[in-house]
Amino acid sequence: MVLTHSTTHTYSHPFPTVTLAYFLRYSSPRLNPFASHVLSTDTISSYVDPDTQRLHTTRIHLKKSRLPGAVYKLLPSSVTGGGSGDKASYVLETSVVDIREGWMHSESRNLNFTGVLSVIERQQFNIPTDVERVSAHETDVTTSVMFRSRIGEKLRGKLGQAQCDGWLPGFASGWGAKRIGHTIESLASNKTQVQLGKSRDGMRHVLERIRNTGVIGVLETLRRERQLRG
Repeated sequence: MVLTHSTTHTYSHPFPTVTLAYFLRYSSPRLNPFASHVLSTDTISSYVDPDTQRLHTTRIHLKKSRLPGAVYKLLPSSVTGGGSGDKASYVLETSVVDIREGWMHSESRNLNFTGVLSVIERQQFNIPTDVERVSAHETDVTTSVMFRSRIGEKLRGKLGQAQCDGWLPGFASGWGAKRIGHTIESLASNKTQVQLGKSRDGMRHVLERIRNTGVIGVLETLRRERQLRG
């Protein structure tokens, strides 16, 4: 079972500024108050390919769980790990930037709870091909998010074993395994649509800070914050 959600958006800022905002969007809650769910960010690798001159970056983010609270109520603690939806999840982000050609591709995927729900978000940033829009310093972005729940496959196996053993788990009574998986995907999709709106708001907030204080001003603010944190 796979569910996909796609959106398009245009930022009224030049491509280099948008890509910079993308990398800075989780740097500080003061810089981006819409990213309070991000607990930490670490860069695993970053290098420029000598042949293509493209920047390749791999980062890992620790975020509050993207699983909706309703999912935890739907499934047994043996599957979710118990407790409510207040959990943390690692997200792996890879990106490639080509400044000369004017595009960036990024992909993010969760590393936790993949047995319950796998979420893959891909974003494509491009300089518009229309000459007038290029002059207006706009940047287009297409975002697609794919949800896949394998819980149905696991539950079918458990239910088959349960029937052989002569018992049926209460949480699955009246539910088909496919329906459970589809419900999880739908809940996650609805939540992600809200999160995508907040993500765009966060990017716009960072872009406005860059426009108002300049790149040096933003970087200096981040440097002072790091010093205060020790």
